[in-house]
Amino acid sequence: MKSMSQDHQKGLSYRDAGVDIDAGNALVERIKPHAKRTARKESLGAIGGFGALFKIPKGYQSPVLVSGTDGVGTKLKLAIDYHRHSQIGEDLVAMCVNDLIVANAEPLFFLDYYATGHLDIDVAESVIASIANGCELSGCALAGGETAEMPGMYQDGDYDLAGFCVGVAEESQILDGSEVQAGHIIIGLPSSGPHSNGYSLIRKIIAHADVDPSTELLTPELTVLDAVMRPTRIYVKPVLKAMETGHVTGAVHVTGGGFQENLPRSFNSDLAASIDLDAWDRPEIFKWLEAQGDVGAEEMLRTFNCGIGFIMFCAPEHVDELTKILSDAGENPMVIGQLTNRTTEAVVFTGAFA
Repeated sequence: MKSMSQDHQKGLSYRDAGVDIDAGNALVERIKPHAKRTARKESLGAIGGFGALFKIPKGYQSPVLVSGTDGVGTKLKLAIDYHRHSQIGEDLVAMCVNDLIVANAEPLFFLDYYATGHLDIDVAESVIASIANGCELSGCALAGGETAEMPGMYQDGDYDLAGFCVGVAEESQILDGSEVQAGHIIIGLPSSGPHSNGYSLIRKIIAHADVDPSTELLTPELTVLDAVMRPTRIYVKPVLKAMETGHVTGAVHVTGGGFQENLPRSFNSDLAASIDLDAWDRPEIFKWLEAQGDVGAEEMLRTFNCGIGFIMFCAPEHVDELTKILSDAGENPMVIGQLTNRTTEAVVFTGAFA
């Protein structure tokens, strides 16, 4: 009678098909310390179970769960091509948690999905460690995730990412845009660069310019690659601190679609946002992209955040208080416009696009 080990040696294995179960198990062990440093007191269980368990925090009278999911777009392609794996996970977390805080929701826990053709444990750990970094910055727990090794679905070295976040908000304090009024002031918070939007155009511009972004200089100390790979800023802690005042009437995460697409999502259809383009200086990377791609001002504003990554609305009498809170929290808030009654467009620009 053949032993199981003899039979296994003669037949095909999952590893022969391109899936290494042992590598997956080894990655889980490497991930555990990264997840542990993000744990909250409401976290139950540990990485490796079938489901992530999490208690709703105390102190909420009528808690409402708020969820979001996102990826990092084709910024991931640059991360893969130039071996920039150690920060891309922060982008993944940021794109989810920044959406949640628009509703005044506190991010609670995060799950990731990492898919690849062949599991490189070092690369995967680097990516997931950066996801944990993003979770720490936003105060949410890395509660679990999924690593999928799928030979034939991806080219060698490629991987894909998706993120899922759950937060909680007090029902009476949820921001839905209904409190925004004409005359309210628009406060903008700086971005770190393009964040995770517009990268199909960015990659096309780099190819059109026929430059190596890892050596092409924007400033004596900064390359194009460094500028476009800066992680998406995580606004959670300063924004939620400002929202505790009850004076923020609405908020906007400036993501894909730029100003024109995202601002109208956060106020009623009878209002318009008047944005003063002279109110802030655009980072050099946006000027480079505009020049190298011969991109028009309207297209730039509709594709990129152009230096403003998050926006809040408030009544004029609360501007000083909110800007002080944000400044004390390490932000650089700027008054960039005002809400008006709508006549034609939902977003109107004044000033020079310089």
